Parts: sequence; structure tokens; C-alpha cells
Amino acid sequence: MRQRLSSEPDRYRGRRRVPTPPRSRYAAVVTTAFVGAGIVALGASALPDAKDVSPTVLDELKQASVTSQDAAARANNADRASRDSRSKDNAEPEVWLLPLQGYDFNSPYGVRWGKMHTGVDLVAGEGTPYVAIHDGLVTKAGWFGGYGNAVIVQHADGSEAIYGHSSAVSVKEGQQIKAGDQLGLVGQTGHAYGTHLHLEIHVKGQPIDPVPFLQERGVDIKLQVEAIYSEVAAS
Repeated sequence: MRQRLSSEPDRYRGRRRVPTPPRSRYAAVVTTAFVGAGIVALGASALPDAKDVSPTVLDELKQASVTSQDAAARANNADRASRDSRSKDNAEPEVWLLPLQGYDFNSPYGVRWGKMHTGVDLVAGEGTPYVAIHDGLVTKAGWFGGYGNAVIVQHADGSEAIYGHSSAVSVKEGQQIKAGDQLGLVGQTGHAYGTHLHLEIHVKGQPIDPVPFLQERGVDIKLQVEAIYSEVAAS
């Protein structure tokens, strides 16, 4: 039998056997997992399921939610209606006025001397101030062919008023004006016979009779009556 030399290296020297986990630790891990799952299941079983709630309770909850939403919607609608009402009450009424006071109504709209007269003539003395019949934007202020010195005002509804034969104009193009603002002075410029204010109303670019147009807005240019203005002043 061969005898191992003392110089021969020990092939097992320096090697370490990996320890096997004890069975007790593995058992503890498994036990903990089962216990945790049991707690979760127990907690879940304690929560009420929607299916377990009686239909009567569900109906009551739904009805309460719907009733609350309806009440909120009605409150919002009432508040909105109140605001709209206050807005309408505070809105300024539209005002239409006569362009002059104390004039003679002459030469109505229609054929005159074989030609179409597209406005009305209001006879007044030289230099008499005239005013805007309605709010609007001045689109012309100056010489305008046969109208002489003229002012054209475009209203918010798209209609236009032309004031012709002025001796002078008091506004500038691009100026925003209110009903009653002075626009110019009565004169005899352009194709005019005697001092007067020529007033034209155009709707959609076409001249119309100013008398019925203004009557619909509370102004009787023949009788020199400002119905709407009188109502506003009285209130």
C-alpha cells in the first residue's frame, strides 16, 4: 500500500462545504406567507360587496345623487337667468333722434323734377347745428360730390345715414359717435337750392324712404317727434 508523502498537497484542503439552510427557516417563511394571505382574505371578506347591498339602498343612493345634481343644475340655471336679467335691465336702450329741431320738412323721398330724390330735405337757417340720429361710426366727413360737405355714419345694424350740404363738418372719419352728437352745420354746399339739411338712409347699400324707417324706431321726422327718446327721458 502506497504511503502518502507529507509533501503531497491535500486536495481537500481549503475547500468549504456550503451549508444547507435549516428546515426550520424554510418552514418559517412558508408559515408567514400563509398567515399573510389569510389576513388579506379576512380583510377582504370584511368589506361589503355591492351585490350584497339591497336594491332599496342602492336606489336610495342613486336617487339622492340624482336629486343633488338636479338641485345644483337648477341653482346654476337660476343664477344664470338672474345675471342675464340684470344684464338686460342694465343695458342702455337704443336711442334714435331727430337730426334738427325747429325745421321745415320739405322735398320728401321720391321723384322730384323728373329725377329721383333719395332723401328728405329739412330747411333750417345757415349754420344751424345738426346731430347724429343714432350711434355709429363716421365713414365720411368732407366733400362728397353733389352732396357738398357731408357726413356719413354707419350704424351697428348696417344701415347708413348721409347728412348733406353742410356749411361745415364737426367730426372726423373713423370717429365713434353717439346719438345726439353734433356732426356739422346746415349749409348750401354741393347741388343745393337754399340752406337745408339733406338726410338719406341707406339699407344694404340702397337708399330707402327715411320717414317709415325712422317711424319704426320711434322718430316721426315729419311731426318732429322722438317717441323713444321721450320714453327714456320719462323713465
